[in-house]
Amino acid sequence: MRHLLLPILAAGLWLAPSCGKAEDAGAKVQGGAIAVIDFDYLDTSGEVRDQRKEHEARLTAFAGALRSDLAKGSQFQVVTPVCRPEPCSLTGTTVPNLLAAAREAGADVVIIGGIHKMSTLVQWAKIEAIDAKTGRVLFDKLFTFRGDTDDAWRRAEAFIFEGITALPPS
Repeated sequence: MRHLLLPILAAGLWLAPSCGKAEDAGAKVQGGAIAVIDFDYLDTSGEVRDQRKEHEARLTAFAGALRSDLAKGSQFQVVTPVCRPEPCSLTGTTVPNLLAAAREAGADVVIIGGIHKMSTLVQWAKIEAIDAKTGRVLFDKLFTFRGDTDDAWRRAEAFIFEGITALPPS
């Protein structure tokens, strides 16, 4: 079952019928209200030691730092959607439901994604920014990062934050 989570997550990100096609790199991401949906995590590295608690803590810190960085300055107002039933994540509900919850919270843009630890040293972060009103994908990136330490996760968050905010407004 765990080996099916990443394909299901990827399918949800890439094939969600309400999301449409990804726009060009100049699509509008900057400004307005933004919701960061809780990321999902998958570890298929095969490491012997159970690291679930560590990964859960790092994922929580990652999401908190991303929300905090996006809220700094006047570029974004970060809003928090309420999903019923919880959790407010790709494995907890559908993309259309996440977009509806984000719209209800006042979001213009929704950030969804997940992180996959594929080996001892390599992790992937799949991130999409979606227009909450139209469902149009504004940003669709697959980031890779090395390491599974607090510092590696902080560097990954900073790099992903820069990727999201580097896109020029349309």
